[in-house]
Amino acid sequence: MSAHGVSTTSMFQQPKAVFAVAFACVVSFMGIGLVDPILPALSTQLDATPSQVSLLFTSYLVVTAVAMLGTNWVPSRIGAKKTLITGLAIIVAFSALAGLSGSINGIVGFRAGWGLGNALFIATSLAVIVASASGGFAGAIVLYEASLGLGIAVGPLIGGLLGNISWRGPFFGVAVLMAIALIATVVLLDATPKPAHPTPLSAPLKALRHRSLLTMSLTALFYNWGFFTMLGYAPYPMELNAIQLGFVFFGWGLLVAFFSIFGAPRLQARFGTAPSLYGALGFFAVLLLLIGLFTDVRWALIACVVASGIVVGINNTLTTQAVMLVAPVERPIASSAYGFVRFIGGGLAPFAAGKLAEHYNLHAPFVVGAVAVLIGIGVLSTGHRMLARADADMAASGQPDDDVSGEVADEFGGAPGAIDQEVEPELAARKQPSRS
Repeated sequence: MSAHGVSTTSMFQQPKAVFAVAFACVVSFMGIGLVDPILPALSTQLDATPSQVSLLFTSYLVVTAVAMLGTNWVPSRIGAKKTLITGLAIIVAFSALAGLSGSINGIVGFRAGWGLGNALFIATSLAVIVASASGGFAGAIVLYEASLGLGIAVGPLIGGLLGNISWRGPFFGVAVLMAIALIATVVLLDATPKPAHPTPLSAPLKALRHRSLLTMSLTALFYNWGFFTMLGYAPYPMELNAIQLGFVFFGWGLLVAFFSIFGAPRLQARFGTAPSLYGALGFFAVLLLLIGLFTDVRWALIACVVASGIVVGINNTLTTQAVMLVAPVERPIASSAYGFVRFIGGGLAPFAAGKLAEHYNLHAPFVVGAVAVLIGIGVLSTGHRMLARADADMAASGQPDDDVSGEVADEFGGAPGAIDQEVEPELAARKQPSRS
């Protein structure tokens, strides 16, 4: 274990159940980038404007965000495995229905249903991987983000190849792959017991009362505004066919995966969480600004999009880990609260980008995205001390304090969502590193 708590255990030395869930994560995250190469084709073949097509992202991510509020309520009553299976089954059904649809409105509606399944799966899969993975908490987060990166990398490539045959191909492709992931989860993941205390629906919203979790969530909201502006609108000014767009975003996704696995832990170990995030977010804001300035220069646009994979990979891993470290509530609740806030930003951004382009020009969405990321840096700076303290705690103990939030929850009413603001000083006192 290095300073700042980066595990030296290989992330590949995991139980089979972890790999089953990780594979499902890869396929789930394919769904984010899978539609990217077919966005221009959908616009042309279904006679829709770019802002209408961008609703594929908006309906999917906004429903995901709202559904995140219930992703603890469900597994606390039926267990994590049944929740994962339910989420995967919903994704299979709605991705297939999207492929069968004949209108942009139909696809947008079915993507919304897809988002419901995605929310149930994403929040629960992170909790299952963190709970089941060997190699410690940091290794589990890297594994989860590696799955995200690999899914984002492969998704556009498969989307481009299948989209070159028909725009329906990527949707059917997700349905088939998710069905495989569903079978793997049923077979390889052991039954998980229901928690001792059901989680109320209000738990994630109550968790956002805590300044530490709210700070990281708002930072992620502004970051995701920039991220999904790029992901949802950059394909249009590139003016490439489906396969060419697939390879562009495949290269981008490979960098996301590489820097999620290798870059983020090294930067965190050397500079700490907060400085690494400042650097990643700052570089991303610069790239978005360059995309906004050189939108009409194809090679510059492609180069900046691909290069952004470096900072997206770093930011995804470190932000997720930071949320889990500083949140004074149990990790599944923290994940739901964080997901709710960040996906709101991601869902609104592509639609807003389309409207900005229609009312102003192609440059405006990316400039606004860059400003949003800069605002995120400002929000993050208000939590610098809490991140520094979390790094110090990990360096002192060799790992984050996994048990403290559950311990406080038991002491203050048992239910994970019952930890109120008055508990935070008590929790903060317990998390201070020992001076003895």
